[in-house]
Amino acid sequence: MIDIDDLHKRYGDKIALDGVSFSVKPGEMFGFVGANGAGKTTTMRILMGVLAADSGQVRRDGRALAFEDRRRFGYMPEERGLYQKMKVAEQVRYFGQLNGLSPKEAAKATGDLLERLALTGRAGDEVGALSLGNQQRVQLAVALVHDPEVLVLDEPFSGLDPIAVDALAEVLVERRTAGVPVLFSSHQLDLVERLCDSVGIISAGRMVASDTVEALRAREGRRLLKVVVRGAAPDWTTGLSGNITKNGDEVLFADANGSDQEILRAATAAGTVEHFGWERPTLTEIFREAVA
Repeated sequence: MIDIDDLHKRYGDKIALDGVSFSVKPGEMFGFVGANGAGKTTTMRILMGVLAADSGQVRRDGRALAFEDRRRFGYMPEERGLYQKMKVAEQVRYFGQLNGLSPKEAAKATGDLLERLALTGRAGDEVGALSLGNQQRVQLAVALVHDPEVLVLDEPFSGLDPIAVDALAEVLVERRTAGVPVLFSSHQLDLVERLCDSVGIISAGRMVASDTVEALRAREGRRLLKVVVRGAAPDWTTGLSGNITKNGDEVLFADANGSDQEILRAATAAGTVEHFGWERPTLTEIFREAVA
């Protein structure tokens, strides 16, 4: 169990983290989402000991996280930390040995990972000669080579094509099934919703929502009324009740129970109604509302 407890961090007058708290359980995949500059990377750097918090604590199984704990973590930073002139297999082996593997163990783990991540054919290439997507795969191999007990990945899916995304997702699901807590940040909310057991949403350094994906979608029996009207004036929702979020022709009404017929009449008068119905919110819709 990894516990992030009431983290605060300030840079001069800028508050980076303001009481951030959440937990990642063994065998759980936790998606950490937020806009650029919301505090995701700062939180992950504190978790990994790269930064020190002004106050608050990171704990593992109820005790303060120590250096030896972090040595057994797998970390993938947002800014890639690869040696561009080093060959792929050589680099993964090197990081494996840095993390305590014997040369023989590092070589075997490297071979297995390169095969799994479809990099065997690039094993002898310099990292700098690879595409950004393949460099991303090498960075992941570096994070996984020592069979970490916890995974902390900052934007691991950035720049990957759909096939590479599926390959990476499969590896992470395997680690989760083996009982490893997996924490990753991503802007791809559909992917987070598909893969993650729990989600934390951070905005301007504050956690604005944190729960299982299902609990967030079903919170307090909450439903969204989704209405799509073509050809309507932008202000057609003026005067209607509910918490309203607009995305082009699509309008979402939260807390609109009891006023759906009024909304339908207004939508019909405004243009061509292509969709009108109640549904549970997607993670993207929850995120938009949470950070609004």
